[in-house]
Amino acid sequence: MGSLIAYSGISAKIRAMERWRISEEQFKQMAALETVPEAVQYLRGFPPYREILEGVEDKDLHRGTIEQYLNLSQYRDFAKLYKFAGRKQRNFLNLYFMHYEIGILKTCLRNAAGHKEQQHDLSMFREFFSRHSKIDLLSLSQCQDMEQFVLNLKGSPYFEPLEALRQKGGLSLPACENALDMLYFRNMWKIKDKCLSKDESRIIEQCFGTKMDMLNLQWICRSKKYYRLPPAEIYAMLIPIRLHLSKEEIRSMAEAETVEQVYSLIKTTWYGRLDTVDPGEGDNPNGLAFHIIDRIYQVTSRKEPYSIAVLNSYLYFKEREIERIITTIERIRYGVAVK
Repeated sequence: MGSLIAYSGISAKIRAMERWRISEEQFKQMAALETVPEAVQYLRGFPPYREILEGVEDKDLHRGTIEQYLNLSQYRDFAKLYKFAGRKQRNFLNLYFMHYEIGILKTCLRNAAGHKEQQHDLSMFREFFSRHSKIDLLSLSQCQDMEQFVLNLKGSPYFEPLEALRQKGGLSLPACENALDMLYFRNMWKIKDKCLSKDESRIIEQCFGTKMDMLNLQWICRSKKYYRLPPAEIYAMLIPIRLHLSKEEIRSMAEAETVEQVYSLIKTTWYGRLDTVDPGEGDNPNGLAFHIIDRIYQVTSRKEPYSIAVLNSYLYFKEREIERIITTIERIRYGVAVK
């Protein structure tokens, strides 16, 4: 009853917001459009996107601008839920916010790594981040080299792992992005038990543990297919937390000689044996990862409708929707048929 009382209000709020989630049929309709302005106009038919796209002119519809406005929709949803949430729910949202913060950091980091001026106008995010974040978004967005970027993070939790790379002379973009991701998952894994109830921590463990397993599988596959890294370098890049993958399974995949051998090993793991997994996806780690993660979030939300699962699931699928919108619009822009 306690969970019902604590979550009845925000669960109802989320159900109301989910009414405007884009359906599979609506994505097909959007994909059939011929121009980007037509696709953006289609999005304006959905209140969450109409709010942010109403004043955007056709001449401004390049990829960077569209992504910024879509991300703003995501942050606005988070802010609405945060305002509506109770103390316990805000504990979770405070943990989750780090995910958004790291996303912005990566945007600034990529520009700093390229020694170029900031191409993305981050001013539209400043108000939101000023409420939830202590990082200086303006200073970071103006950094034109990676050392300056790291030094501007002093006083934040992100400084220490990136400074360690700087001291070792290892400030490459992949290494920095990996360090930020590693920090996020370790932080979430460590703090969840302190901030959440036992049942809520179990839900987050299932969802985030699956995410970490999938990221490790994806990285192993990419390292074999594109980089041909030795096992020692692969181990160094993996998240050192596992849910349904054993240490032995990870070792076997990291030491496999080819990516085809890795695909075969994946099929013998807990994830490869799931009844919900299409065997044909085994040779596509990205598709397999999304399929499995989507399923875990759907199941936890359905089984625990009055719990942290509804918040966790809504924020996850909102991000997935935005990723799919961006992919659909880019296919329209370049005339690529949707499979």
